[in-house]
Amino acid sequence: MRAGVTFQSDLLKEFDEIIETMGYSSRSKAIQDAVRMFVAERKLLQKDTKSEAGLLMMLYDHEARGLEGALTRIQHRFASIICASMHVHLSATDCMEAIAVKGNAAKIGELRDELATKKGVKLFKVMIFTASD
Repeated sequence: MRAGVTFQSDLLKEFDEIIETMGYSSRSKAIQDAVRMFVAERKLLQKDTKSEAGLLMMLYDHEARGLEGALTRIQHRFASIICASMHVHLSATDCMEAIAVKGNAAKIGELRDELATKKGVKLFKVMIFTASD
């Protein structure tokens, strides 16, 4: 099945350079692999009730209107699964936040989705482990 995607020119240029270095035979194959990773990460935490632990990491523009307040309010709502967080000032506009989580996998997924989809969040990465009880 075909799907059209629009990219910012600089992002597509970087993507093409990386996939060429990696040896991909086509852009389509690389995009399919990226989408598979995205889907697998999302499925991991959708409806699972087992206990998980991990780290949610995001890069965001702290000058994006209302973003810092929204991120703080979201984290307060999920205080029961947040163990700790670390805030790092990277540049005049960029901040990195690392949030340690432990608890119900589906709840961690909800937190991830609420944070990652906010306008001004540039990158979001999840590292999850099954927690031993």
